[in-house]
Amino acid sequence: MKKILITGGAGFIGSHVVRLFVKNYPDYEIINLDKLTYAGNLLNLTDVESAPNYRFIKGDITDAAFINELFQLEKPEAVIHLAAESHVDRSISNPMEFVMTNVIGTVNLLNAAKESWKGNYPQHRFYHVSTDEVYGALGEIGMFTESTSYDPHSPYSASKASSDHFVRAYHDTYGLDVVISNCSNNYGSHHFPEKLIPLAINNLKNNKPVPVYGKGENVRDWLWVEDHARAIDTIFHQSKSGDTYNIGGHNEWKNIDLIHLLCKIMDQKLGRTPGTSAELITYVTDRAGHDLRYAIDSTKLQENLGWVPSLQFEEGLGKTVDWYLENVTWLENVTSGHYQEYYNQQYEYNEQ
Repeated sequence: MKKILITGGAGFIGSHVVRLFVKNYPDYEIINLDKLTYAGNLLNLTDVESAPNYRFIKGDITDAAFINELFQLEKPEAVIHLAAESHVDRSISNPMEFVMTNVIGTVNLLNAAKESWKGNYPQHRFYHVSTDEVYGALGEIGMFTESTSYDPHSPYSASKASSDHFVRAYHDTYGLDVVISNCSNNYGSHHFPEKLIPLAINNLKNNKPVPVYGKGENVRDWLWVEDHARAIDTIFHQSKSGDTYNIGGHNEWKNIDLIHLLCKIMDQKLGRTPGTSAELITYVTDRAGHDLRYAIDSTKLQENLGWVPSLQFEEGLGKTVDWYLENVTWLENVTSGHYQEYYNQQYEYNEQ
């Protein structure tokens, strides 16, 4: 049985990747390693928590001794690394937390993998999941490709850019089998409601103001999270060592246009008079270092490995709204903080 360590598997994107691998690969043993910070939620995985090929381990990737022991005892054959601090606003107020998790934590994993797999690197794989924000900002035209130069503008994107460079350095220096993917903004179910779409859905549902930075002119490319999980599956199994792939949804939207579309959908879903939700839009002071536009070119991934996004944004956004409206208990547990009490048992690592 192939043993795969997935870090950050209780988070938004990570939980979708864990679910896909647990359900689609019963001959794999999936170990979910997560610190369970505010963004880690085991309620995201209740549908697979009892699966025979799934285990959860609570742990911190910034603890080198713990990570080394984990590799020595578990001997994972591959790593899919998603554990990261990811909210730009939080990185502005506390950049060192992002340096520790995103940079030091990644290097700890690389070192443990290097030692554990020494002399047999081609039989193993280290997959590092990154972001399009490492590329900086675009003008009104053009798209990020795999050869775009790095130009990070926030502490978050700088920490992810650094971790990307370390992963490539371990491939070039030590021969570690690595792959990297850089994705655009994700949306979908189980998203912590601090990010734009789930925050807006929750606020609209509760008739609270929906904050929009500046004039809402910033443009983002939106990728349905389940399409992202499929892309990770494809890249993990089919790419060559040292490869980098960009993953995008081909769905560019100005933030204000996205919010107006979301307001329209919410009015329809909640039976409100058209235009009611839009009255809750509130413009706030723009974020420091707020990049104007991101856009991902996924041509390489589509042509080399055959992956294409399955949903257009309007359809995916409708599915996302439906999920949040249908999963009221999940949303209430998250917004109240009760999700952190889901398990009283401590999932500390032990040999059993």
